[in-house]
Amino acid sequence: MKKFLQNSSKFLTRRQTSILSAATVIMVMIAASRILGLVRNRILAHFFSVDTLSVYFAAFRLPEVIFEVLVFGALSSAFIPTFTRFLVRKQEDEAWYVASVCLNFAFLFFAFLSLLIFVFAQPLYHLIAPGFNPAQVNQVVRLTRILILAQGFFVLSYFLTGVLESLRRFLVPALAPIFYNLGIILGTVFLAKRIGIYAPTVGAVLGAFFHFLIQVPLAFHLGFRPRLVLDTKNPGVREIGRLALPRIIELSFLQLEKNAELFLASLVSVAAYTHYTFASSLQLLPIGLFGMSIAKASLPTLSIHSVNKDRARFKEIFIASFNEIAFLIIPCSVFLAVLRVPIVRLVFGASRFGWQSTVQTGYTLSAFCLGIFARALIYLLNRAFYALHDTKTPVKIAIMAIFIHIILGAFFIIGLKLPIWSLAFAFSLASVVQFGFLFVLLVNQKLQGIEVRKLSWPFLKIVLASSGSGGLMFFLLKLFDRPTWVKKLSLPGRLGLSLPIAFSRFTIDTRYTGNLIILTFLVGIVGLTAFFLLSWLLRIKEASVFAKVLLKLKQMKFSSVGMAEKEEPITLSSE
Repeated sequence: MKKFLQNSSKFLTRRQTSILSAATVIMVMIAASRILGLVRNRILAHFFSVDTLSVYFAAFRLPEVIFEVLVFGALSSAFIPTFTRFLVRKQEDEAWYVASVCLNFAFLFFAFLSLLIFVFAQPLYHLIAPGFNPAQVNQVVRLTRILILAQGFFVLSYFLTGVLESLRRFLVPALAPIFYNLGIILGTVFLAKRIGIYAPTVGAVLGAFFHFLIQVPLAFHLGFRPRLVLDTKNPGVREIGRLALPRIIELSFLQLEKNAELFLASLVSVAAYTHYTFASSLQLLPIGLFGMSIAKASLPTLSIHSVNKDRARFKEIFIASFNEIAFLIIPCSVFLAVLRVPIVRLVFGASRFGWQSTVQTGYTLSAFCLGIFARALIYLLNRAFYALHDTKTPVKIAIMAIFIHIILGAFFIIGLKLPIWSLAFAFSLASVVQFGFLFVLLVNQKLQGIEVRKLSWPFLKIVLASSGSGGLMFFLLKLFDRPTWVKKLSLPGRLGLSLPIAFSRFTIDTRYTGNLIILTFLVGIVGLTAFFLLSWLLRIKEASVFAKVLLKLKQMKFSSVGMAEKEEPITLSSE
């Protein structure tokens, strides 16, 4: 037992020494968390009506403003690169001091903003959710005031996440979101019949608490100690503030964008916000799994090479990470677009989530799929800028994209009276524009001399392979899903059978869940096989490397780039 506990402790505290090992840990944990998130949404759809869920999701809008602006604004763009720089220079005491001071400032601002939201929630929600009736707005306000407590735990928790990720301990931070989702699930299952929609709200607070609690032991083990100090003169604190300010401005506009989404969705219908939220949760699965995981794992290493002024190694890591994300994310977006209705039915199908909701969510998911590749690669592009200590450029481009999204969304919904899928379409168009500007500026200004062909040519081949496999999947889905056009044909066949009768032998009645699972699984397997076959024929490097990684998963040695116990390598090709 003692040996088991020691091995378990080493497993949880082990340092990930390469980008691939870190990305693998993050990827697995994100997959578990996202899948659990889908289970959470399925349970919510089972217990509550679509309109009630829109009220619940809307209640997160204002509390999340605090968390997103304070935490995401400071961590990825400013705290991790600065904290990492102290560690590289062997200034560990200074690093811990700066971390503690930054946490104090973040919590102080959180308390101030929480008080404002608590007091002014009522008029704010009347403004940003005009499609909700007064009773629904009142319920949103009550839920919001409870959820503010959850955001307090998140402010504490995600600063510990920044510390652990800077020290290349990715497992425990990646485990934390699982506990958050479990809190909501358990709260809903055990309390929904007693307190209604307040059940998942209470569960969210408990989940946020455990999200924080699970990271505390490792952070303390590595040397973190809280200090009640507010030091505005410390150079490290001032550097983080300088770097974080543009990102905080960007995220403030991002919250404006999300509030605009609620505003426009509520004009379509109350239920439309649930359709939009559910579709968004599905498209976030591959983005988080591949884009976010590889980008997060790359940031500390990119920061190290930036500090050491090793621009050649920086470019090598960026190219490899870019191609890996593209290879994984593009086919996923095609698969989601083709299998949108079966996936929505399987994930969210419940007595309270009817066919009309399924169709609207499916259309919205398809619109999101057009920009999934861009959103995933934007994570990496932004972090490349952050590692180079440039937070202003991504902010300017992000603000531009936000206004494109809001203007297009308003034009589609208010001007053209289109359904909720048009808001997702506007989001995808804005994301593609944002990706294009970031890519051009990074390559032309920051990474001069980089071989663009090493990025563009693999990208085009991946798009071609994904399109071919997607076309095959679409044909099979229409062929076997008892298509409506078959019913209109009544030509006699040579065997004396009408065409509909003969054809029906090869169709699957997907009104039944078991048949739907079988069809979705078979079509997905065929599509995946076709994608890898086309990748092999097109000689896409990442396909052969990915296959080798799967075959040698138990013997991962990061040797081809010379990494092992040194600092990095980053790519599937480093295996």
